[in-house]
This record gives sequence, structure tokens and C-alpha cells, in this order.
Amino acid sequence: MQWIIFMLVLFISSMEMLTQNRWKKQASAGLLENCTGCVLCSEDNGCITCHHRLFLLIWRDGIRQYGMCVHTCPPGYFGVRGLEVNRCTKCRSPSCESCFSRDFCMKCKDKFYLYKGQCFRQCPPGTAAEPGTRECQETCEPGPWSEWSACTHESRTCGCKWGVETRVRELPEAAREEGTACPALLETRRCRMKKHCPGGERRPT
Repeated sequence: MQWIIFMLVLFISSMEMLTQNRWKKQASAGLLENCTGCVLCSEDNGCITCHHRLFLLIWRDGIRQYGMCVHTCPPGYFGVRGLEVNRCTKCRSPSCESCFSRDFCMKCKDKFYLYKGQCFRQCPPGTAAEPGTRECQETCEPGPWSEWSACTHESRTCGCKWGVETRVRELPEAAREEGTACPALLETRRCRMKKHCPGGERRPT
């Protein structure tokens, strides 16, 4: 009876060792695959440092952290070159697909619009959505029209049948600074003048 128990224990131990060896081979194969481009690599965490010009991409899976060396950082990350290691740093905004720095987005994900480095579901007031570029463009909303000017012809207000009168509207300071394309800020129209000038008004010299 004891001999049978001994043989059973020996068989179970042999099976466990075989399983462990098989797992180690698989882990080693996976490790070599995950360590492409690495200078230092961990069996548990993947790449720790990368070859020159490669970026170290680190991501989490639950409580575990993994590293991989890549030529180009994936969407949602931007590359930062350092003296010791080049890293892929994640964009702060989850709606950002490509960023220049942690807080400055260059391209937004679908259903978002880009405006001054930030992503919005709806463009802010004073801007309009451009579907082609998925960006928010500044819009120009000038102030109200002024009253029509006096009717004049060559700087005279009388002495001619027809003249021209004008009106203007002011541009907001912000729109001036941005150089935004704006609608007309000046309008003119024909007007009827007095044919005779009272007191013999003369054309200015």
C-alpha cells in the first residue's frame, strides 16, 4: 500500500515539474518577443530601457506594469526624448488622439473638435465647427452698424445730384488679434444730394 502511495506522489511531482518546465519555455519565448529593442528587460515587466532612438512605452494591466520599446508612440501618447531614456508619455485628455505635449492636443478623437490645443464635444461660443478638419474656427461678430454718414460727392455735401453715404461697424479686439476673416465692416450706398449749396459753398481745395 505504501509503495502504491509513493509511486502516486512521484507521478504527481513529475507532472508538476513537466508543467513548470513547459510554462518556463513559453514565458521565455514570450519574453524574447516582448523584449525586442530592449537594453534591459524584466521577465515580469518587459522592457526597462531601450536602444537609442526607440521610445519606452509603459502601460498597466490591472496592478501589473509592462514596458515595450517602440519606434513611434501610439495614439494618445507623445514622445519625450531624455538623456537616459526616451519615453512615450500619455496625453492628459482621454479625448485627445495626438498631442504635442501632455496638455496640448493636436488631433482629437471622433466626435470631438479641436480648439487651441483642447478637445470639445461642442465648439465654444464665438467659434464654428469645421467638419473636414474637426477643428473649431474663430468666427467674427462685429458690433452694430453706425448711423449713415452725410451724403457727399468729392467731399462736398451739396452741388451735385448724386452722392455716397457710408456706415461702419467696429471689430472686437479679440477678433483683431486673431486675424479672423470677418464680414463687411463698411457699407456704402448712393444718395440724393442738394443741387444748390446755400451761401455759395465752394469745393474745398
